[in-house]
Order: sequence, then C-alpha cells, then structure tokens
Amino acid sequence: MPRRRWFPALCLCLLALSATAPAQADKPRARDLGIPFNGTPGHYDAITDVAGVTVGFSTIIADLPNGKAVRTGVTAILPRGRDTVDHPVFAGMFSLNGNGEMTGSHWVEESGFLEGPVMLTNSHSVGVVHDATIAYRVRQGKPDASGYWWSLPVVAETWDGDLNDINGFHVTAEHVTQAIDSARNGPVAEGNVGGGTGMVCHEFKCGTGTSSRIATIDNHDYTVGALVQANYGIRSELRIAGVPVGKFLTGDLPGSISKDDGSIIIVLATDAPLLPQQLKRLARRATMGLARNGSYSGNGSGDLFIAFSTANAEAGETTMATHLSMLGNDQLDPLFLATADAVEEAVINAMIAAETMTGNDGYRVVAIDHEALRGLLKRYGRLLPTEQNP
Repeated sequence: MPRRRWFPALCLCLLALSATAPAQADKPRARDLGIPFNGTPGHYDAITDVAGVTVGFSTIIADLPNGKAVRTGVTAILPRGRDTVDHPVFAGMFSLNGNGEMTGSHWVEESGFLEGPVMLTNSHSVGVVHDATIAYRVRQGKPDASGYWWSLPVVAETWDGDLNDINGFHVTAEHVTQAIDSARNGPVAEGNVGGGTGMVCHEFKCGTGTSSRIATIDNHDYTVGALVQANYGIRSELRIAGVPVGKFLTGDLPGSISKDDGSIIIVLATDAPLLPQQLKRLARRATMGLARNGSYSGNGSGDLFIAFSTANAEAGETTMATHLSMLGNDQLDPLFLATADAVEEAVINAMIAAETMTGNDGYRVVAIDHEALRGLLKRYGRLLPTEQNP
C-alpha cells in the first residue's frame, strides 16, 4: 500500500479552502448564460433550499515536487444541519452502475434510515473519511443505550486520479472535520470545490453542482434538491438543453479518456413526507436527469444515488410508537419530475462553474467555453435572454 508522502514544501504550497456558502460571486451558473431548464427552482436553486440541509467543503490544492499535484477534497451534506447526529432521516438509495463505493448503503437499504451526514471524496480516501466521520460522531453525539457510539457513515467517491495524486493519500481527518464544521445553508459553491475539485465530466472540467425544484401536490409546495459530484461521460454524447453540443465542441480533449469510465454521486433531499421505499423510487429518477445530459452509464462507471426526506422528524425515536405522515404513491409524479429536472441542471451547473485545471504530471482539463456554448444554443433556438445579453 503506498505510503503517504510528506514534503517540506507542503506547508508552503498547500491551500486548504473552506468553500462553503456563499457561492463565489464571480462564477456564473447555467441560468446566467441563458441555458433553459424546465421547472421552478427554489430560492437558491440548491439542495439547501430544503430547510435544514447544510453543505460544507474542504478543498485541497497543492503543487508538490516531481510533478505531483494535489487536486482533491471533501464535501459534507448534513440532512438536519447540527441536529443530524441525533435525528436520523428516512432514506433510500439506488445503484445505476456499481463500479463505485458508497459505504453504509447496506444499512440504509436495510433500515430505511440515514443516520449522519453524506460525505463525498475521491476513490482512495474513502477509508480516512469514513474513520474521521465516526470520530466526529463520537465527539458530537451521545452514546446509545449500550454505552457505545455506533455508526456506519455514508461515504461515497468518484475518481480524480488524473488531476490528483490520488495515491499520495492527501485527505486527512482534519479535512473531514473542516468540511463538516463549515457546513452552512444558503448558496452552495460549485465547480472545483470539495470532493469535486479534481473531477471531470464529458471530458470537460467539472466537479460539484447543485439545483432544486418546487413540486406542487394538492396545493402544497414541496422542494426537491440535488447535489452532484460529477465525473462521468464522454464528449461526443454531451447534450445541454437538448442540444448535442459534444458533437461540436471537440477541441482540447484530455488524452486518457476514451470511454465512460467515470462516475457520479447524486444526493437528493426533499421535505416531502416520503417513506424509505418511496425515497428509493425518487433516487431511481435521478437517472432521467443524468440521461438528458448524455450519460449511458458505461461499464466502468460508478453511478450511485441516495435520497432522503427531512419530514417525519420523530421517525428515529426508539422508545415510543411514532405516527408518520406520507404521500400516496399516486401523488409522487411531480416529485419524480422535479428530481429529473434538478439533476439535469445540477450537472450543468457543475460544468459551467468549473475552471480549467492543470494537475498531476501536467495533466490538463479545460473548462467548457461559455461563449461557444451560448453560440451553439442560439443556433438551435435554445438560448434565453440574460441581463448581460438581452
């Protein structure tokens, strides 16, 4: 097993950022460019539009000797903010293609509960993030009736080993704590942040993205929010707002990608009162938004999705009978549609916010050209007016 590498210059060139809310003001989002999407977003157009949900990041960027580079990080999604440790949420998960890791998923499947944060990182840092999340639980929570702090954290990953020195094991317990402690509501940073720092999708620089939708059921508004760590897809299949932009934007392809061997983690949150089996159904609908952008979920791709509901706050009570609320299955269609819409936009937001990055051994991945993209959308009649470009 490779040993962690320590360099004297590391303390001088390591930059660990806490890029939580607010989102960077100088980074446009997809809607800012005039890209049209269906549905009505929430106030922030982010997963944090679901009340109580908070998101935090630790972003690690460093240039090391011998051409090595660190381009990675950790993302934390807390379903109930600071109350997450003591108040679990109903949850369900779905594996579209299983060439990836989401720890704790078997217990989510068995119990129907998510009992802590959802943590996202790179493929070879799952272990340290898993252990550090348990340690955080021990420090923050009360022991259970047996006197033990018992935890099976949900930690999911995508591969950043082209841009990042992934076998240098640069993610530490301190980065995990930073991501959790920095979690906030409000706007969410996107692109090259947190676990998404070194990620690539459709052979463009990509990373972290988020979006939300309002779904109206029987005159009541519910919110569905999505956060993605996008690292999947090939250029030729990329579609944005229905336009086959990947057929036209063919320049500056990174050298090592020839098929869909990447991955994507999708985290869905809702305030709709759904039971675990219904949340599993919601997680499946993430596939619809992903397919709109041109994913075919290749053999080498790890496409793992988890959905949770912040409703039924007392569902985790173990000492008394609990009365639950739920929507009927016949009422779920607006939530299914909201999920597909939010996932589609979250991926494109990740791509639009990302910036060109050069990383490990000089490997370089370019960001999508905003003006070239706008030109293609305009040619196809799919460009909306913006304040800057009426």
